[in-house]
Amino acid sequence: MSIDTTRRAESVGEPLDRVDGRLKVTGAATYAAEYPLHDVAHAVLITSSIAKGRVRRIETAAAERVPGILAILTPQNAPRLPGVQAGNTGARGPAARGAASMRVPTILQNDEVHYNGQPIGLIVADTLDHALAAHDVIRVDYAAEHPVLDMDTAPRNPPESVHPLGGARTFRLGDVDAGLGAAEVKVDHTYTTPLENHNPMEVHNTLAAWEGDRLTLYESTQGIFSVRNTVARQFGIAPENVRVIAHFTGGGFGSKGGAWSHETLAAMAAKRVGRPVKLMLTRRQMFGPTGGRPRTVQHVTLGAKRDGTLTAIRHYSTSNTSTLEDWIEPALSQTRMLYASPNIETQYDVVRINVGSPTFMRAPGESTGTFALESAMDELAYALGMDPIQLRLANYAEVDPENNHPWSSKSLRECYRVGAEKFGWGRRNMAPRTMRDGRWLVGYGLATATYPARTAPASTTARLLPDGRAVIVAGTQEIGCGTYTVMSQIAADALGVPPDRVTFELGETTMPETPASTGSVTAASTGSAVYQAANALKQKVVSMGLRPGESYESFIKRSGGQPIEVTISARPGPEQQQYSMHSFGAVFTEVRVDPDLALVRIPRIVTAHAVGKVLNLKTATSQIQGGVIWGIGMALLEETQIDPNNGRYLNADLAEYKVPVNADVGTIDVHFIDEHDPHVNAIGVKGAGEIGITGVAASIANAVYHATGKRVRDLPIRIEKIL
Repeated sequence: MSIDTTRRAESVGEPLDRVDGRLKVTGAATYAAEYPLHDVAHAVLITSSIAKGRVRRIETAAAERVPGILAILTPQNAPRLPGVQAGNTGARGPAARGAASMRVPTILQNDEVHYNGQPIGLIVADTLDHALAAHDVIRVDYAAEHPVLDMDTAPRNPPESVHPLGGARTFRLGDVDAGLGAAEVKVDHTYTTPLENHNPMEVHNTLAAWEGDRLTLYESTQGIFSVRNTVARQFGIAPENVRVIAHFTGGGFGSKGGAWSHETLAAMAAKRVGRPVKLMLTRRQMFGPTGGRPRTVQHVTLGAKRDGTLTAIRHYSTSNTSTLEDWIEPALSQTRMLYASPNIETQYDVVRINVGSPTFMRAPGESTGTFALESAMDELAYALGMDPIQLRLANYAEVDPENNHPWSSKSLRECYRVGAEKFGWGRRNMAPRTMRDGRWLVGYGLATATYPARTAPASTTARLLPDGRAVIVAGTQEIGCGTYTVMSQIAADALGVPPDRVTFELGETTMPETPASTGSVTAASTGSAVYQAANALKQKVVSMGLRPGESYESFIKRSGGQPIEVTISARPGPEQQQYSMHSFGAVFTEVRVDPDLALVRIPRIVTAHAVGKVLNLKTATSQIQGGVIWGIGMALLEETQIDPNNGRYLNADLAEYKVPVNADVGTIDVHFIDEHDPHVNAIGVKGAGEIGITGVAASIANAVYHATGKRVRDLPIRIEKIL
């Protein structure tokens, strides 16, 4: 095949089928627990049945008599790790401000118990059945204390120790009190969101194997390098002596963004027994030991003139953390930048209770924060007698109110227009409880979606093989978003070849380093590195004498037959400090509510999003649809319930923890605005993984109000809250 080095992009944007799709549907894709290592032992966690106190003693005599038991690790006999302080009972300094890499571990270095379900021991046996049999006869003696479980009565952290992801507790623009004093209309309400858990299809699991002082971890993760660095630090070994492999991850949604306890415990057990050890968490052990979304209590006050112009926004958020670390749900980020107001004030608070440490959960902060802010905006629209779209347009931010920077690009007006047109917003009668379909009450709701467009340093190697095929290598992760596919498309267009002439390899820490697949950074960061590496490879070949119209295969053959490669490291440019970079969208929801039974059904949701360049229409649409479905769960179903007496997770399974199923989901009509952003990164991509859930819960809640006249401010929206 001849190469046209001036060929325009033909693959990027097209709905190309996933290149790894056949592997997945045929079962040929290898996940972490499926690697066929020789002589693998099996580990089972022992977890606490109290929420606070100490482990006095773990009685192991009966368990040790079970056939096949290789080791039982407890706080009394577990090896001391040089990178972990045995007395560490919680992180309070700047290093612990929520970053996944600074997670406070519970890896048998002391006898303290901080939550019900905390790992307090590990059984290793020749088979899983033997390990489970031993687990059944383990007895634990505790020195139990009374846990703190009620967030509403728990003491708040002192203000000086409240650091949301390393930032400031309070943001102030102008004078909010004066702005509220000048307001002609106000709304002032409290909104709450509950504890939630991720529940990816693939539970957290690790397969650990040592060769001398070198460790290999086959891991279900969103961040191979963050796992490598954390485990290496804890064992006190060089990062290059830890190899992490994750070619496929069966969902993570934030919970797999960094290392937890099980990676280190599996490695600890493998070293103890001298053979590979596989540790798979149960579904119940996904509640607590691997994070979740914290509860938030958000107080929103809006003031406006009669024409809808905002005079002030005040948004306070209190969330829970664990007693181990100061994680804060960043629920106020969007409030500082979404609407033009001369006076804005946001403030965080956090309380410590005896639950597992929270963590990133799909669109952390913006998903919970937009529920409160966009519900309040809807309430303001009704107080003004104003169409909710017109209220938002009246306060459209032409520059970022937080820092006065221009937007790298912003197509939110177009999102409102396209979404409203496709949805049929003009048919809406504004008065609540006035639209019906037979006996069903019909409601229309709207909310704005937004998420930051972030880019992080990333490296990639691009290689031309003697047969003219290209291999692109980057140590990123495939977590179900289509990374194998879109990276192949980016490289193909840069090289001027069809995508089936490109092989993209990922998932090992021996590859060029890239960021974790969190915060919608993968396409923007790794994608930019792939583009630059492939483009540099093409230019190198041209400089070496590639003739016009000549194929790569022919050129390499006459040039000696050896592969040609380049490695590129891409970094964010100065534009990151010069522009504000965000994706935007609008979510329109139709609900049907039974007037007698208060059953809520969602026949359709229409979205319009501006996310920069869309790399693959099919995978991007899937991302938005997945986020919307999770938003349905957030609005109507999801809530992790805690026993108020002992802190036990009461619904820690997929029978009792409700998530949307096919019957809960109607039509999801996704539209993308064609958006060119020359500043955000080398390929103009903003990312679509997180934004899909933002605004959805508020859009549904607003539609429920329109249908019923009942405003629900406490998620999830259950029958009893509408009746």
